[in-house]
Amino acid sequence: MIDDICEDAENRMKKSVDSLDQSLRRTRTGRANPSLLDGIKVNYYGVETPLNQLANISVEEGRTLVVSPFDKSSVPDIEKAIMASDLGLNPSTAGTVIRLPLPPLTEESRKDLVKVVRQEAEQARVAIRNIRRDANQDLKDMLKEKEISEDDERAGEERIQKITDQMVDKVDSMLKEKEEDLMTF
Repeated sequence: MIDDICEDAENRMKKSVDSLDQSLRRTRTGRANPSLLDGIKVNYYGVETPLNQLANISVEEGRTLVVSPFDKSSVPDIEKAIMASDLGLNPSTAGTVIRLPLPPLTEESRKDLVKVVRQEAEQARVAIRNIRRDANQDLKDMLKEKEISEDDERAGEERIQKITDQMVDKVDSMLKEKEEDLMTF
């Protein structure tokens, strides 16, 4: 019983950390990275389709993304979707290839991005703490129903706290890494 609660809490916390990881990957750092375009959906024959399913995305010269659509007729739709995204990128099309030059980030925009990244990390920490609270509540309910002893409850809470500490440390290290990445020129 206690093992199930701890395992469930750990799995849910890992999902929160994975969600933060996805979010951090989409944050622009000034260097070209294909995962920057992960959130973009293209209206392809009336269906919202992820860009990475419609085109090959690669990096050229460190600061330029190259989008090579599999279907050449989808180039205008892909351009439209990129321009509509909140990434602030201006695609330039050369026939069937779309180039996305990434402008260098200014000091001010870097600091703004750091604020956004810190906010996302804090949201992940809050989610992890909420999962801990839910798991501890489950243990308290089990104690109330006399399914476990007080010692078992205390041991379960300690296990959940260890898992919580590990996950929060992971979030902190991811945040630190991303902040360093953002502030390097």
